[in-house]
Amino acid sequence: MIRIENLYKRYHNHHGSDWVLRDINLEIPANVSVGLVGRNGAGKSTLLRLIGGMDSPDRGGIVRDCRVSWPIGLTGGFQGSMTGRQNVKFVARIHSGDNNLAELIRRVEEFAEIGDAFDEPVKTYSSGMRARLAFGLSLAFDFDVYLSDEATAVGDQAFRKKASQAFKDRVGRASLIMVSHGEGILRDLCQAGIWLHQGQAIWFDNINEAIEAYHQSAGITRPPVKNTHKPGPQGQGASA
Repeated sequence: MIRIENLYKRYHNHHGSDWVLRDINLEIPANVSVGLVGRNGAGKSTLLRLIGGMDSPDRGGIVRDCRVSWPIGLTGGFQGSMTGRQNVKFVARIHSGDNNLAELIRRVEEFAEIGDAFDEPVKTYSSGMRARLAFGLSLAFDFDVYLSDEATAVGDQAFRKKASQAFKDRVGRASLIMVSHGEGILRDLCQAGIWLHQGQAIWFDNINEAIEAYHQSAGITRPPVKNTHKPGPQGQGASA
């Protein structure tokens, strides 16, 4: 379970310092995959980074009773002067020591599909190559919850299909918290949803209901979609 308590977050810049997230209180149950929906700038990626510990709230906190990945779409953590192989080895030693190190590196190399570039400095990679490496590295570890920020939009069609299947293969033994502009992938992989709107977070047991709430707020008219998931355990959301 992941519990978010009285969370506030804002960024100070020349536009001012309005709250991106304001007084968020949520419980995300174990073994329930959740899609984050809302307008651009609503705080979806911010909330994902906070859950993953990549950013800190201004107020409040997050309690994690499980192993949570870093956001899979995040590529900024690589050391540019090191090769892909060296970066993978470095991260692997932090998370799992030298246990099965060679096998883990092999799996990442195979999944990323970047060929000889795996032994070239990461600073020479395209953004797509970095994302492939980050995706493969994230999936090499057994987390209880995987965080995904547009990760399934990386690469060509064949790699996107492979990425989606990799998530599906983990359903049942791990859950996802996912940001994606592709509503089809959210409906396919997530049971529940969190709609982010004007700094608030509203929980829905059904991902289709979360998407519909977002559509109504944005004035989007689309035909209803039948939900194929059974409702999971309830999460609790509150907004001020």
